[in-house]
Amino acid sequence: MFAFYDKTVARLTYRALLGRRRALILATLPAILLVIAFVVRTQTGADDRAATEILGGFALAAMVPLIGVIAGTGSIAPEIDDGSIVYLLSKPVRRRTIVTTKLLIAIAVTVAFTTVPTLLAGVILNGNSQRIALAYTLAAAVAAVAYSAVFLLLGIVSRNAVVFGLIYALVWEALFGSLVPGARTLSIQQWSLSLAERVALPAADVTSEVSLATGVILLVAATVAGTWYATRRLSVLTLANSD
Repeated sequence: MFAFYDKTVARLTYRALLGRRRALILATLPAILLVIAFVVRTQTGADDRAATEILGGFALAAMVPLIGVIAGTGSIAPEIDDGSIVYLLSKPVRRRTIVTTKLLIAIAVTVAFTTVPTLLAGVILNGNSQRIALAYTLAAAVAAVAYSAVFLLLGIVSRNAVVFGLIYALVWEALFGSLVPGARTLSIQQWSLSLAERVALPAADVTSEVSLATGVILLVAATVAGTWYATRRLSVLTLANSD
């Protein structure tokens, strides 16, 4: 059981991700979402269409990937950049354990800062009518897992992980993912929407470019492949530092 989790690595990662400055950044987007939801509700009343547009267009399309970038890359990239990763790699801890522990912490942080505000915003907007709030909360949760794995890998393979992560989140997911039909099928957002589409009632008009089976398979594949390759790259980094 503990081959995939190390308390010391977890404690160090939590401290890195939830320091005062980073925690403030993580909380900014959820706060904006809740403010938007409150303002819209007071102006228009309960509105299913507004709930779908805000939860889909802001929460899932922007907030979740951006928080995923911060938590995924932040769980390991700063240690690599400042060289402190050498201290961690010198300990008798398997590289696989380091990666999976950091991934679990990144997932926990991303899920906490995305699913709770998404659910609250959905309830504020329309009281979970048509199961819209529940659908987007589930989509945020599964997307958080895949984003964490992908961005953790990016934090290991690139010193510009945050920049590339932002490009993916803002350009590919938010821009091309909404404008280019082909790009939508290669989007974590669309894969997670396949689950939201199944949970929400038909009248909610929650749709995805991929089927449920395809979305689930691709989410699992991205998470597993990202974790596996991150472990391999960390092993290479160990050898490089040893030399």
